[in-house]
Amino acid sequence: MNCIIIDDDASARLIIRQLCKETDLEVIEEFSSAIDAIKFLNTDTNIDVAFLDIHMPTFSGIDFVKTINSSVKIILTTSDKNFALEAFEYKSVVDYLLKPISKERFKKSIDKLTNFVSEKSKQNTVNKNIENKDFIFVNVEKRLVKINIPEILLIEAKGDYIGIRTDKQSFIVHSTLKKIEKKLPLDSFLRIHRSYIINTSEIIDIEDNSVLIKKHVIPISRSHKTELMKRLNLL
Repeated sequence: MNCIIIDDDASARLIIRQLCKETDLEVIEEFSSAIDAIKFLNTDTNIDVAFLDIHMPTFSGIDFVKTINSSVKIILTTSDKNFALEAFEYKSVVDYLLKPISKERFKKSIDKLTNFVSEKSKQNTVNKNIENKDFIFVNVEKRLVKINIPEILLIEAKGDYIGIRTDKQSFIVHSTLKKIEKKLPLDSFLRIHRSYIINTSEIIDIEDNSVLIKKHVIPISRSHKTELMKRLNLL
């Protein structure tokens, strides 16, 4: 992993650089000013972690954490233990190292960082796999039926049930529009009425307050029409 060191004390930066050499971390740059570090991070997105001192002149480490617009993780390095509770209120802060920093404590911090990054990567993979599923299974008369999502034309609310219509079949399922909406890709499905979700790629034409999906005329509510028009590839 790539890292930067931010501390106005040159000797403190040197100590952290030496500690990093005993790990898999590569020090890309070091800064005596938090503002200079922010400018650097705005142009370099390959930094994984920043070792950050809290007490620095002009712009403190806490100011840095509040300001930074980056996915970089923060390990705070300080001789002041009074900011620990506040520091962990920020999602970017992974650990809080008190100076003087021992090799053992530094290694534990890097292990914590590695585990954090690993878990985050696993979660992102799981989320991506969920998002990339192009089918759902629905319970129809005590059978689990597979429906290919791209084949869905529209979904209609029917009391305690929903009607899912494809080009060739229709299914009545005990569910809600809100529940199935979470399973659908946002780039191709849109709720256009309190009772309807449509596959926007299947739109044939739009006239006044209705949309034609194959042979089905679906009403568009006023509150949803603006979002629908944004989705269209208008000439």
